[in-house]
Amino acid sequence: MNEVSNWVLPEWIQLYDKQWSWVLSVFAVVLITVIVNFFARRLLLRLLKKLNKTRTLWDDALVNAAERPLGWLIWVIGISFAAEIIYAATQSPFFTITDTFRDMGFLLTLTWFLLRFIRGAESVLVGNNTDDSAIDKHTAEAIGKLVRMAIMITSVLVVLQTLGFSISGILAFGGVGGIAIGFAAKDLLANFFGGLIIYLDRPFKVGDWIRSPDKKLEGTVEKIGWRMTQIRTFDKRPLYVPNSVFTSIIVENPSRMSNRRIYETIGIRYDDINSMNKVVQQVKDMLKQHVDIDSSQTLIVNFNKFSDSSVDFFIYTFTKTTNWVKFHQIKQDVLLKVAQIIESNNAQIAFPTTTVLLDGQQSEINQ
Repeated sequence: MNEVSNWVLPEWIQLYDKQWSWVLSVFAVVLITVIVNFFARRLLLRLLKKLNKTRTLWDDALVNAAERPLGWLIWVIGISFAAEIIYAATQSPFFTITDTFRDMGFLLTLTWFLLRFIRGAESVLVGNNTDDSAIDKHTAEAIGKLVRMAIMITSVLVVLQTLGFSISGILAFGGVGGIAIGFAAKDLLANFFGGLIIYLDRPFKVGDWIRSPDKKLEGTVEKIGWRMTQIRTFDKRPLYVPNSVFTSIIVENPSRMSNRRIYETIGIRYDDINSMNKVVQQVKDMLKQHVDIDSSQTLIVNFNKFSDSSVDFFIYTFTKTTNWVKFHQIKQDVLLKVAQIIESNNAQIAFPTTTVLLDGQQSEINQ
């Protein structure tokens, strides 16, 4: 027993234990990092399942954005602790960059989280687009691109500052270079800001039918880019219009019409002028009862003019639909019913005629 109690570890084992104990510490840190990362992911998944049952979509976007960056952040912290342990044991100059590594890791994971959250916010905004006043898909994408660009530029500048570069010098160089680039690419910048105005003001969107009285421009919008907008004309020709053009022209957007107008002038013969009052009243009653005519809008049917070969009345009314094809079907139905009303009153639609009154041989001679 005395021999056992006096027994000690050999000297080389004690030396080994002192020199390599930091390895066990590093292994413990890595193991703890793996465990924390595992439970953090499980916790986020459970939290996400509960949040999916709520009506609010912003918390879902927040948790989805944090899922992967959080795992990387845990690894950055774990590796930083492990590197500090190794540096304390070995004094290796390689591990002197631990602080820089940790700062850059924090910055990059934060940037990654913000970029993912902005993309999720775009989906939320577009998904909640239930009325015309809500933000549309293309506006959300444009704003998201600008915000992501701002975040990435800021992150790059902060990373450069962390690495020891002077941001003031970079900004000064960028200011001078920006002025030079601005003069050299003013048309490109004008198109860029023109596209930005289109995205923010939303005078039209993809799928809208637009036209301009200032330019020979009419068709359906297929794509709104940062430099130009692609329009498909009705004869299927593509038009590529620089975005700066839309800042200086008038743009009509028939796709956003609330109604379409029927405005027609119809003439009957002078011989049928006694039937004018009945025809006008019956046409007005027909329009008020027509299922496709919006009677809440202006509706006018009146005797209007004594023309050269007819007495005219006009129809001024609006359809409920704005669809171009259906509008013409409704207009056709209205005009045919007007013709039936005229015929039912023993009248006729006039057409250009010339009447020559003859008074015996004397009139013939005078001609």
